[in-house]
Amino acid sequence: MLKIWTDGSCLGNPGAGGWAFVATDGTHMAQRAGGAADTTNNRMELTAVLNALNAAVRHHDAVEIHTDSQYVKNGMQTWMPNWKKNNWRTSDKKPVKNVDLWMALDEIAQKIKIRWVWVRGHNGEEFNEMVDELARTAAEQFKK
Repeated sequence: MLKIWTDGSCLGNPGAGGWAFVATDGTHMAQRAGGAADTTNNRMELTAVLNALNAAVRHHDAVEIHTDSQYVKNGMQTWMPNWKKNNWRTSDKKPVKNVDLWMALDEIAQKIKIRWVWVRGHNGEEFNEMVDELARTAAEQFKK
């Protein structure tokens, strides 16, 4: 199974942001990163996963996503069904933040089986540290 680690970073929140993912099948490894000049950490976390899934879905029918973002993991596993049922509104009837990214993730998640794994950030886990560094470096490139 393809294993993917994702992370987002923001220098200021909002501010310059970066996202990154590393994917490995145990033999080969790929990494990608990018960013934006004016964004939030949550948008970058979501963008990292979205880019990873868009890359993976071409050749894989199942992936394991490792993220240190409870926002992403809980959103995909717990909150999204109710958001969709409530026309993309939260339990207190407010519009879901970052709905464009959540909707794109929902669409791609219909095409690939995802196993979600939460990892503690900044805890020495090799690939989590790698994507953290890649995302931070990408954010630096967008700093004004």
